[in-house]
Amino acid sequence: MNNKMTVRGGAGDILAPQEGIRPQDNLYLAVNSKWLKDVKIPSDRSRIASFDNIDLNVEKKLMKDFADFADGKKEIPAVPNLAKAVELYKLARDFKKRNEDAAKPIQADLELLEGIRNFEDFNLKAPDLFKAAFALPFSFDVDADMKNTKINVLQFSGPSLLLPDTTTYQTDAAKKLLAVLQKQSENLLKMAGVAEEKAQEYVANAIKFDAKLAKVVKSSEEWADYPATYNPTAMADFEEKINNFKIDYFLKEALGEVPDRVIVQEPRYLDHFDELVNEDNFAEIKGWLILKFINGAASYLSQDFREAAFPFGQALSGQPELSSQEKQAYRMANGMFSEVVGVYYGRTYFGEDAKKDVLDMIHQMLDIYEQRIKENNWLSEATKQKAIVKLRALILKIGYPDKIEEIYDRLQVTPADEGGSLYSNARAAEVESVKYNVEKLHKPVDRTVWLMPGNLVNACYDPQRNDLTFPAAILQAPFYDLKQDRAENFGGIGSVIAHEVSHAFDNNGAQFDEYGNMKNWWTEADYAEFKKRTQAEIDLFDGIKYGPVTLNGKQIVSENIADQGGLTAAVEANKREHGDMKKLFENFARIWANKQLEASIKTQVSVDVHAPGPERANVQSQCQAEFYKAIDVKEGDGMWLDPAKRVVIW
Repeated sequence: MNNKMTVRGGAGDILAPQEGIRPQDNLYLAVNSKWLKDVKIPSDRSRIASFDNIDLNVEKKLMKDFADFADGKKEIPAVPNLAKAVELYKLARDFKKRNEDAAKPIQADLELLEGIRNFEDFNLKAPDLFKAAFALPFSFDVDADMKNTKINVLQFSGPSLLLPDTTTYQTDAAKKLLAVLQKQSENLLKMAGVAEEKAQEYVANAIKFDAKLAKVVKSSEEWADYPATYNPTAMADFEEKINNFKIDYFLKEALGEVPDRVIVQEPRYLDHFDELVNEDNFAEIKGWLILKFINGAASYLSQDFREAAFPFGQALSGQPELSSQEKQAYRMANGMFSEVVGVYYGRTYFGEDAKKDVLDMIHQMLDIYEQRIKENNWLSEATKQKAIVKLRALILKIGYPDKIEEIYDRLQVTPADEGGSLYSNARAAEVESVKYNVEKLHKPVDRTVWLMPGNLVNACYDPQRNDLTFPAAILQAPFYDLKQDRAENFGGIGSVIAHEVSHAFDNNGAQFDEYGNMKNWWTEADYAEFKKRTQAEIDLFDGIKYGPVTLNGKQIVSENIADQGGLTAAVEANKREHGDMKKLFENFARIWANKQLEASIKTQVSVDVHAPGPERANVQSQCQAEFYKAIDVKEGDGMWLDPAKRVVIW
């Protein structure tokens, strides 16, 4: 397509800074080249982007607070469960004890896995392994039923692979990556006391089993089709497909019951289950369980274990150095008590004035969206009315939650002087999380639950709750600032707000109603036109070369639809306020600034459902008629895209 050539406009690689380049030839580079030239990727990260810049500042503040809490320099405020998070931080920070303990904390668990004698023994122990949160060659989870989001239901899928995606196995780098993982895993097992020959046998078997899994599990592109994961199956039909593994026994022991039905998220995996999970493959399954375990456990142990577990992650991301011990300690506490830390951050650093202003912008965007739906020239009145009902039913979650989810009350931290280690506490939390999830099977869906903590620099739309979440951390410059020009705020947080609204009407969200139930509310003709426009969005990005990779338009289509709708609504809002359109597009390009290591680009693009930031900035701007006026782009300029090829959905 024309945009694949002209988006660069002879201006060179979009990843390389070019000071002095005109915005008419490359908006992204014109805005961000100086930043790209000057910015340094932190040694313990694989990229630096606008999101990451904010995240670094948030993390710096919270790391200082946690250190002060732990050292008694600052009183721990009355945020529920924050004292537990600080106690875990102390355990994580105590590297003297972690180094002394070495592999001791994991010995009992490692012996348990090594002690699985045969496939029959695996059948007997699998329920306990599930309840104890060990990796298994299948997954069961409890979540809302897509067609009745008031109730929770059991869901089944395959396991995660050793490499990032099924497509990674088809690359030239796969062999090298697996060799790094093989060497790392053998080393970790030897450090944990496993004999060298045995360690080599476990790891070789694990990699053999993983190769079989990689031929069957879903790819990132397939997972991107969210409604396709909904395959309700009667339990009798489900159990009929599993003959080698004692699935009825497993469900009774793991869940305490055998439900009437299960949602099969990966039908292909179920079809191949018997040829994967069987007596002949037992040695490979056991090796796979042990490899998964040792690589997952290493980060909770000594500094030597941390360093020994770094090469594979480094090969995937290109990250030069391991994060500092202080940073890891904070991240461990934040990981286990994310919502608690988010509430502390929100209460401490998020202003009510900003919340009020952002809420005003959200309502403004919803009004604009409603107007655009009413004026839409390709939807029938019947579909328009349904869309507006869904739009007005959106639930808004801004800043941080009023109440902390119950799971955090149930997590306990045993201090070192009472025999607790970082590993034992992390394992206990994982076990409690599994139990908490299983208990949802007989509880109604809690719509007050937040999907993101307040200190996360992100935002999201949940199709099954029909809600929007804007954590406190993203509500700052360059996305948002009370002091910056309103047009810049529209190009930043305004486009992000409308992006999340647009997810209610992307290729996945469009299949859910105002209650979050998967239901067709379109006329046949309208949906056919929507699919045609969705295909145009796929084609717009498909095949674009981005550094060392090629973009898959189908994998990233839902986010691209949201970007298109988000920027269109932001432009309309700015137009109504007679704002400076040039400033809007410049800040839209600024929020997608990104500098990234090559290995990280390869890994991210293989699994991410978002287009890379630079392409989001340029390609979406190319589709906006106002962009051509504001930046004075003419035919022949690098940013020119023929009108017939510009994609407009919302």
